[in-house]
Amino acid sequence: MIDFTLTEDQELIRRTARDFAENEIRPVAERVDAMAEGGDTWAIVRPVFEQAAELGFTTFYIPEPFGGSGRSPMDGAIFIEEIAAVDIGIAMTLGATMGYPMFILAAGTDEQKQQFLPALCDGELHILAGAQSEPDVAGSELFCTDADPALGMRTRARRDGDEYVLNGSKSAFITNAGIADHYFIVARTDLARPQADTLSLFYVPAGTPGLHVGRRTHMLGMKTGHHAELRLEDVRVPALNLIGGEGAALGILSTVLGQGLGAPFVGLARAAYRYALDYARQRRSWGKPLIEHQAIALMLADMEMHVRAARLLTWDSVHAAERFDPSMTLKAMAAKAYAVDVAIRTTQNAVKVLGAYGVSREYKAAKYLCDAMMGYALDFTGDLLRIRMAAQLP
Repeated sequence: MIDFTLTEDQELIRRTARDFAENEIRPVAERVDAMAEGGDTWAIVRPVFEQAAELGFTTFYIPEPFGGSGRSPMDGAIFIEEIAAVDIGIAMTLGATMGYPMFILAAGTDEQKQQFLPALCDGELHILAGAQSEPDVAGSELFCTDADPALGMRTRARRDGDEYVLNGSKSAFITNAGIADHYFIVARTDLARPQADTLSLFYVPAGTPGLHVGRRTHMLGMKTGHHAELRLEDVRVPALNLIGGEGAALGILSTVLGQGLGAPFVGLARAAYRYALDYARQRRSWGKPLIEHQAIALMLADMEMHVRAARLLTWDSVHAAERFDPSMTLKAMAAKAYAVDVAIRTTQNAVKVLGAYGVSREYKAAKYLCDAMMGYALDFTGDLLRIRMAAQLP
């Protein structure tokens, strides 16, 4: 029996997230949107994350025995949708911080769990980042399975006694780079062997000697987010900081891919749709509200339909991940690709509904569109996800 009714606890999570987003995030996001390009947005945004840490949001998935909230991926999808409906940039930063401990939960040893997880639950703010793509190697090459060792990522991790030494660089699009306290860095342990056999995942605290952050990258959308390049120059980390063993990175990343990557874009699409709907009900043309014009009404109906479909696809993918269903990776890729497509299409239509005001900074439609366009490239392009899906079709 399929039941899409949320439990009382999940309804509480939804209300809590919605209240936090409206009362704490919205004023900060609006202040950042009003800033001139190049300003220090993190100084404005950080207090929101400090509050989130105090409320247990940043340790959302970490089990209670380690000090976290012990919530499920479905709880997280519900939570992040509400945050993203107010500001997707903050939702993506928070979602990364919430989600990356799953690498340790999925593949870490008992010793790693005991060492790393309680430290993240000490009540202080710990922002997390994952570093995969490289300046001259597209993020899509993470999935390169060609046997030629010359292809793929070039960041190297060399074993030296009880340590690994990391050298290389990561692209200017690393989410949370520059504000993160801890990084999960993907590197190859042997450049003479195929990438697929050597990609490994390392837990690297910020401030580790040799780990350098480049200039912040200013993006078209998600202005409350933070992206920058990383350089690794003889970065030494204990062998204990290798998560899952050498060559395990692809499997770990695939496991965590199912944790609701579509949810932020469902929230964004929902916000754009509601914004256009409210405008269409108030704005009048030819003596009647816009929504009474059939062309506008049909557009709004499509927006509602696609937002609901994206949410259900996302929930289905998360449900599969919770059960470790073999289809979970396929479903996760489908959910992310479709949710982004819906967000882009919905925000484009919101701009159309608002007409000239749709491209005005006074109104939010253009902001929503810029935010949505970011989703096509973040966490793998829509085309790459479709190619990967095609390889897994049942």
